[in-house]
Amino acid sequence: MAHGMFRPRRLREKALVRKLVRETALSVDDFIYPLFVVPGRGVREPIAPMPGQHRFSVDELVKECKDAAGMGIPAVLLFGIPSEKDPRGSEAYADDGIVQQAVRAVKDTVPDLLVVTDVCLCEYTSHGHCGVVEDGAVRNDPTLELLARTAVSHAEAGADLVAPSDMMDGRVGVIREALDDASFAETPIMAYSAKYASCFFEPFRAAAESTPQFGDRRSYQMDPANAQEAMREIALDLDEGADIVMVKPALPYLDVVSRAKLEFGVPLAAYSVSGEYAMIRAAGQLGWLDEERAMLEALTSIRRAGADIVITYFARQAARLLERGLGAR
Repeated sequence: MAHGMFRPRRLREKALVRKLVRETALSVDDFIYPLFVVPGRGVREPIAPMPGQHRFSVDELVKECKDAAGMGIPAVLLFGIPSEKDPRGSEAYADDGIVQQAVRAVKDTVPDLLVVTDVCLCEYTSHGHCGVVEDGAVRNDPTLELLARTAVSHAEAGADLVAPSDMMDGRVGVIREALDDASFAETPIMAYSAKYASCFFEPFRAAAESTPQFGDRRSYQMDPANAQEAMREIALDLDEGADIVMVKPALPYLDVVSRAKLEFGVPLAAYSVSGEYAMIRAAGQLGWLDEERAMLEALTSIRRAGADIVITYFARQAARLLERGLGAR
């Protein structure tokens, strides 16, 4: 080899040198931990396609949140499964709805934990769609008022951030206006801006009992083939007042995460969805992958692509490993 040639391996020889020159840091500070809350007491029901995840009643949810906060996880994202569903998803914006009860309980018990709430109707509607259905189609504008009512009811319960995930056009602006009018001008919106019509959501739909009763969500969630359109969606949400924007799913859309960070430079979240979690867990359980390393590599890749915030069901496992200094090695 040529004398004086640069040898990249010099910086890979020793673990501490690798650490010194590492470009991407994965930290527990980056995580939001999604949780499912159901009616009842003493409920900690395993979710079959998401091993290690559960549906929690409010009392059990509070314990899980205490544990998460104790591990340094800064935020949870709450999804509610109501006891009753109807065509207009009225439990989504009920004062005593399941998420509203959960927010109050968590903020009372673990006040320093950030509580983010999913603003959508799909878990609450009898038809399983994210909006009002008229004549067999999901109607955009009639849905907006209900989403705004939901967001305000979450803020009134004490939610720190609201996160609309429905993909209706114009919903960020309507929610922002409703929050401002209700004296919640300080409540940030984390918009699911580029949410794709993805098969990787399937385990979540089992968990949240939100599979559509007819059709699919392709008329409002994005076509997986489109990246430029995602930039337009993000730009619209920012114009309407989004404080944080999101790409969902994460791993199959890392190019979109990267473009979003480069083009907009705003706080960016990526949701590593249930299917991503299920794949890594299943391969780990079958002994086909080293589950811990696969998990950390996947989470690091999402940060490397440009996400500031990683929403992940692995938050607790990853926090435990990072505390032991077992990040990238």
